[in-house]
Amino acid sequence: MNRVADRMRRRASRAVFGRIRLGVAGTSPRLRRWVLALVLIGVAVLPYPSLGAVSGVPVAACRSDCRAGSVPSMIQWNRPLTGSWQVVAGLTGTVPAAGLAYVSVGYGVAALGAGLTVSAYSAKTGAPLWGDGLTGFPAGAAIVSVRTWPGEVTAGVSYTSAGHLERTEVVISSSTGTPSGRYPAAVFGGAVWGSAQYTVIVGPTTVTSYDNATGRARWRLSTGQVQLAWRTDGGTLYMAESATGFLGSAPVTALRQINLATGAQVLIRPLEGLSFPGTFSAAFDGVVLFSSAAGVAAYYGTTGAWLWTIGGAVVEGTDPQKQRIYLTRGSDLVAVNPITGQVTATASGSAVYGSAGLYAVRDGVALGLDQGPNGDAWGYDIGAQRVTLSAAGLGWPHYFVDLSGVGGSADPASDLVVIAACTQLAPSTPVSASPPATPSGSPGATPSGSPSTTPSASSSATSNSSLGPTPAPTATSSASAGPSSSASGTPGSDVSPSASPAPLQGCLRPELVALNL
Repeated sequence: MNRVADRMRRRASRAVFGRIRLGVAGTSPRLRRWVLALVLIGVAVLPYPSLGAVSGVPVAACRSDCRAGSVPSMIQWNRPLTGSWQVVAGLTGTVPAAGLAYVSVGYGVAALGAGLTVSAYSAKTGAPLWGDGLTGFPAGAAIVSVRTWPGEVTAGVSYTSAGHLERTEVVISSSTGTPSGRYPAAVFGGAVWGSAQYTVIVGPTTVTSYDNATGRARWRLSTGQVQLAWRTDGGTLYMAESATGFLGSAPVTALRQINLATGAQVLIRPLEGLSFPGTFSAAFDGVVLFSSAAGVAAYYGTTGAWLWTIGGAVVEGTDPQKQRIYLTRGSDLVAVNPITGQVTATASGSAVYGSAGLYAVRDGVALGLDQGPNGDAWGYDIGAQRVTLSAAGLGWPHYFVDLSGVGGSADPASDLVVIAACTQLAPSTPVSASPPATPSGSPGATPSGSPSTTPSASSSATSNSSLGPTPAPTATSSASAGPSSSASGTPGSDVSPSASPAPLQGCLRPELVALNL
């Protein structure tokens, strides 16, 4: 204000401002009006982000330039996989020869489930920690979900009983591999939080917190006879109230907000209208997202107040380190501030020319995987618009996804990502494609699959099992390309794209590979 007053004082003798007595602004009503006018002109002229702004300009495709020069290797460790594995052309990649595989990385452990066996590795070094075969299940039972928690690993086992599909959640110590409990779970539910002391399970008609030492319920909430779509956000569980439940989760008339530590429950209703628009698609940083054909709408998870809407967009994933939500809009991947809806970065769908897809984003770096025998992994810095990390020779890479966001290839709290790859093929022998997967359970998609991440277009992700649907943080690099997946029978959980009827080939040297973004 002093500098403005000095300039105006110098002009006073030769301009219209000469009539204004300059000195202390408070003593001149006319000066105060002029200063206010200048401020208002500045507000009107200068660009200012508004809620729901979606005017980010797509960056030009860097194509070959984005890989210019040598970049550091992403590989942290690799370990051979036991059992019989095969490769499938396209996005399915390296998968078990029979059944499905699921991976979860977090809290110092990388856990893999296949058939009825769970194996654990050190997330830091890849050293094997333990292997546990789950017993006491009927014929045909199989693991359909693996999730890691502080001090424990949970495995969801699906099986048929009296003609009905059922699921049991097995709690395993992450340090010793010793099972400590088995609890009934919803087919589309399972563990939503865990620790060495207690485990919270979404069951067929309740949400229950169990004491790991005694197996007794610490608290229990009824959820009704219809299984509800759910999402977690830190220590909070959201469950979407809708007449048709999980399989047809719109319209959502209210959200149950449940404190996972205490069981305290609050009913959140939209402040505007009778229901939230579309299906419940994500919860992050206190914000809940709903997706419809019109786009994505965000609301406060505590009040139901509308925050912003971005038309023509699809929810793809989140970046916990940058506190950003990622959406695809047209052929671009956009980073969005969860509270304001402001677009903070945009990656063109054609930015990484010739790549098969972009997957999870961590600290502003997106994981890309090129498919086929000459598989390649790379880290694409969205801000710098170039590849900053790479790793070659990862044949037929397979990315594991848990649509609930509480499991899968990418550790939510670090830059570590675990994939499967095949370094040596068996002699070629055409065989028929694997049958569709059995349901795995968790929130969020429809049995036919949903869109997955992509800095290019909406697509479905390669996922956490060998077959199945997945909207997860995966992104394809061209407008219409991208992993497409078929239903595994379970919306929203750990699943992978279904094997297409293409020739399969055995893998002599399957590996679990840890990558650092």
